[in-house]
Amino acid sequence: MLVGFDHADDAGVYLLTPETALVQTVDFFTPIVDDPYTFGQIAATNALSDVYAMGGKPLTSLALVCFPEKGDLEILERILAGGLSKMVEAGCTVVGGHSIRDEETKFGYSVTGVIHPKRVLANQGAQPGDKLLFTKALGTGVISTAIKKGVAKQGWIDAAVKSMTTLNKRAAEVITNARVGTGVPPVGVELSSAGQPRAAVPPWSVHALTDITGFGLIGHAREMAMASNVSLVFQTANIPVLEGAFDCIHAGYIPGGLKANREFAECVVGYDSSVPEDIRTLLFDPQTAGGLLISVAAGDAGKLTEALQDAGVPAVEIGQVIPQTKPLIRVSD
Repeated sequence: MLVGFDHADDAGVYLLTPETALVQTVDFFTPIVDDPYTFGQIAATNALSDVYAMGGKPLTSLALVCFPEKGDLEILERILAGGLSKMVEAGCTVVGGHSIRDEETKFGYSVTGVIHPKRVLANQGAQPGDKLLFTKALGTGVISTAIKKGVAKQGWIDAAVKSMTTLNKRAAEVITNARVGTGVPPVGVELSSAGQPRAAVPPWSVHALTDITGFGLIGHAREMAMASNVSLVFQTANIPVLEGAFDCIHAGYIPGGLKANREFAECVVGYDSSVPEDIRTLLFDPQTAGGLLISVAAGDAGKLTEALQDAGVPAVEIGQVIPQTKPLIRVSD
């Protein structure tokens, strides 16, 4: 076992051979949007994300289905079709699954991927001096709450759905310097003793990686800081926010997960007095299929940001890593 429960990482990693390790994860949840097809897409995107967050490539998946006994099977068909569309986009084969009768619909996947054992990117390893990059905007949790209450504006819904159905595939490919499907070895490729390509050596030093999902930005940042024995500083002015997210907070559309995240993790956070309350709240918003938080060497941050942006990933620098101190996480404006 290369990566297990020790540091609350995104997925487990199990060594198979000196050249290959398995990446394994599972995730499922209740509907967060009205359209069944879109719900299936979101569930698949979210499940795949944990493999990408380890630097891995998804290979196979198993569908997990909970559905009412007297439910409309056309709805289930649309959910499965939506999930399959994202699995196809990821190049991940759905090899089966399991279903049970349940009064409340739930859907997701168990996903298995592969990675070179020496190229695993865990939430442990961030180093003082690193820059912190982020690849998506915050706000899916509060907007999803507004959707459930039937008060979300269409623009908010569109922005949140686009975020939640965008795979972290392209971002992971750039971070790991993969060239999927080209047949061309990546830049800096290592060769095995037999002269075969072994693993890509990216032109930037990424020290730690995680995706921002149910525990919110602060919750997952806390895990990275604790696993790496460092502290983190965030500049809220640089953190991207989805359209409508602040409106939802001001109107009180606060999910229970946000409140739980804040109650649990705010004790390790120190704020500058000028940081507004709405952004403080948003930092704990539980994300679905959120972005990747990247700890990269300061000298490489600019070129990695540029490479991600050139690939269509809206990456921005939102903070830095410092030697461990109190508070564990500092938030400035």
